[in-house]
Amino acid sequence: MAPAAPTTAVGTRTVVSHLSRLRSPKGQADPLPHYRDLRELGPVLPTPWGGHLVTRHALVDSVLRSRKWRTTDSAWKERQDSDRWNGFAQQELSRTLQGLNSPHHTRHRRSIGNVFDRATLAGLHAVVAGTVDGLLDTLQDRVAEEGDADFGSLVGDQLPIEVIGSWLDLPRADYPKLLWLTHEHVVCQELLPTATALAGADRAAEGLRDYFTEVIRDRRAHPRDDVISGWLRTWDAMEEDREQADAAVFYLLMFLFVASVETTATLMPTMVHLLDRHRDQWRAVVADPDLAPAAVEEVLRYDPPIHMAGRVAARDTELGGVLIPKDAMVHLMIGSANHDPDHHRDPATFDIHRTGERISLHLAFGGGAHFCVGAALARQEATLLLRGLAERFPGLHVTAPPQYAQRVAFRRLTGMRVSTG
Repeated sequence: MAPAAPTTAVGTRTVVSHLSRLRSPKGQADPLPHYRDLRELGPVLPTPWGGHLVTRHALVDSVLRSRKWRTTDSAWKERQDSDRWNGFAQQELSRTLQGLNSPHHTRHRRSIGNVFDRATLAGLHAVVAGTVDGLLDTLQDRVAEEGDADFGSLVGDQLPIEVIGSWLDLPRADYPKLLWLTHEHVVCQELLPTATALAGADRAAEGLRDYFTEVIRDRRAHPRDDVISGWLRTWDAMEEDREQADAAVFYLLMFLFVASVETTATLMPTMVHLLDRHRDQWRAVVADPDLAPAAVEEVLRYDPPIHMAGRVAARDTELGGVLIPKDAMVHLMIGSANHDPDHHRDPATFDIHRTGERISLHLAFGGGAHFCVGAALARQEATLLLRGLAERFPGLHVTAPPQYAQRVAFRRLTGMRVSTG
């Protein structure tokens, strides 16, 4: 295998320039031109910190599915001479499903089985539908009082936390605190987080640890016929050490909660925003709410909640003609891959009527062993919400452009006002 040609300073400066533009308000509002420019620069692009951006669908998909690539587990982070990877939030993340590699990932993943299977989703259907109705009542009342309302805070944030909180049997009074901790914690996964952001993520991780540790203590003392008690029974049968069993359930619980809330909270307002920008397609959904599932898939392709994921090479590996040394990181640009013209027909066009393209073609939920365990639940929530919006508020429209947090990896709408008529 021949090594890649030496990277030039100009090349890395160009990459950094595009990343800086992605972080700008204009880039957050429309990242697609910057993804196009990065794809044109090449499929695998160097960064000044020794990593590489991967811009093309075929390569991103291959990395997600291949055992040649591993997630950033605790052992890898310990080998890095950087505060970026050794904070409390990062260490906690390394012990969740997201941060585990085989065989540890296999064991933990099997312990929860197909967590959102058809039976579970059927049982949650009434919960999701009822929550949607209640949140849309609140939205309607707020718009009647003020003329418009913030869709993100009233609906986008609330739907996933209400559903996952109900499923886990958590007190509703705790939802505001948990929502805030979740939003703070996820920043540790950004591409280039500031020291201040990392410190905030560490504090949030400590808050989540305190909270969910107490939840597990309570379920130990007062077992119920609920999900968390069931996980405890499963791990008691797998692990002789009670503390180790509790730790395993803690990390499953924290990960599923945070992942379910953060990504879906962004998906909901993004969906409304895109359909508002394409009024003909919104009218099509209003006329035929059965188009909702297809519309949700196109939203996931066009502007997924997660635009970037990291992997590291298990050994020296060639990728797109570039030699990636063992332990080096690649940044998988999911947002760019979902707009790769080599894979999607007319990718810059938002089209809920796409034909001949399977659902699995977009990478919004990742792929391989780390495919999102909550994908089916997110789809159910988004679909039922969209049907509810189309049936109740055919005149729904955005009254002010959405505001975004300054992120590259995890999209986050911080505000988007709408009117219902």
